[in-house]
Amino acid sequence: MNILILGSGGREHTFAWKIAQSKKLSKLFVAPGNAGTDNIATNVPIGVNDFQEIKKLVLKENIQLVVVGPEDPLVNGIHDFFLEDADIKNIAVIGPEKLAATLEGSKEFAKEFMMRHQIPTAQYKSFTSETFEDGFKFLEELNPPYVLKADGLAAGKGVVILNDLDDAKNELKSMLVDKKFGSASATVVIEEFLDGIELSVFVLTDGDSYKVLPTAKDYKRIGEGDTGLNTGGMGAISPVPFASKAFMDKIEQRIVKPTVEGLKMDNMPYKGFIFIGLIKVGDDPKVIEYNVRMGDPETEVVLPRIQNDLVDLLKAVADQKLAEMELQLDERTATTVMTVSGGYPGSYEKGKEITGIESIKDSLVFHAGTTLKEGKVVTDGGRVMAITSFGSDFKTALSKSYENVEKLTFEGMNYRKDLGFDL
Repeated sequence: MNILILGSGGREHTFAWKIAQSKKLSKLFVAPGNAGTDNIATNVPIGVNDFQEIKKLVLKENIQLVVVGPEDPLVNGIHDFFLEDADIKNIAVIGPEKLAATLEGSKEFAKEFMMRHQIPTAQYKSFTSETFEDGFKFLEELNPPYVLKADGLAAGKGVVILNDLDDAKNELKSMLVDKKFGSASATVVIEEFLDGIELSVFVLTDGDSYKVLPTAKDYKRIGEGDTGLNTGGMGAISPVPFASKAFMDKIEQRIVKPTVEGLKMDNMPYKGFIFIGLIKVGDDPKVIEYNVRMGDPETEVVLPRIQNDLVDLLKAVADQKLAEMELQLDERTATTVMTVSGGYPGSYEKGKEITGIESIKDSLVFHAGTTLKEGKVVTDGGRVMAITSFGSDFKTALSKSYENVEKLTFEGMNYRKDLGFDL
């Protein structure tokens, strides 16, 4: 079958790498793709939110399956766009419909969903520019640190955690009144701080049944020891060593099952990946947030551990036959280290030539922010390239990733050297 992947990051390159191994694949397209996907698929210069051009491509190339990588087109209703158009309504789309995608598109919507279905999460209240002074009072009732979240999509930068009450009040005013994140912070959710260790749980569902995919832990902050600014993710490890069978059973019973059942009860059709950001508080899991797609860089460690033909799994989702599939996993640990542009997550320059890719051995190279310029691979984003390795444990796998990262060079290259420090 002919398949289209939407997106241009490390997640999409990993999907392309995995799908390209399938015997069911005829032709693979990625829109817009990057220098890595260019090696294994046909890149098409179409934006992920250009639904009309995507439709033209799908009809022209007889595409039968569309895998949506990032959240934006899902929150903007790409699945509904397909269902409502007679020409393309029978083409399978992996990703939820617009209403269900609001679980990521609105923090307030997600919190209300969790409360409705008794899914454990932090206590919270929502505020707007009209009620920001009530927000000040709510902050005064909480113990520090204070957690403020822009309700809408803010490219991973809409969550602020502050220790000082006055700083928290100033930040709330900046988000609501000064529109720091534009329309994304028209509503701000303030919630209690949960103290614990985080992990990500990924679920693939056809709307009826589900499969729990490998767990992962990613590292968001730019600096060693989890310091500095938040990024899109500096690396990841799968499985998470502290996620014991007993703990995973709690996650499935208290969070995964009620989430999938809740989507059905609320009449929110969902065919795709649910990414549940969790925190382990004592011995109990609580939900921090939902995302309605795979994570990045977690995809770079989760997909390589799945031994099934990915096209078989995705087709089973589309046909609502996921219950018939048995998930086969590689028991080894996978780790990925993300190289980033100098200055990221602040301002950075693009177009820096990347060398040393061909000298990497025994690791997988996933391109995140790259493009081709005059036949050379150059940087084209903040996060540039992820190096994924396998090992008997996370330390062995990480040492292999680091060994290979050192073979890469581009001007200003930076990466975290302490992944796994908290495990």
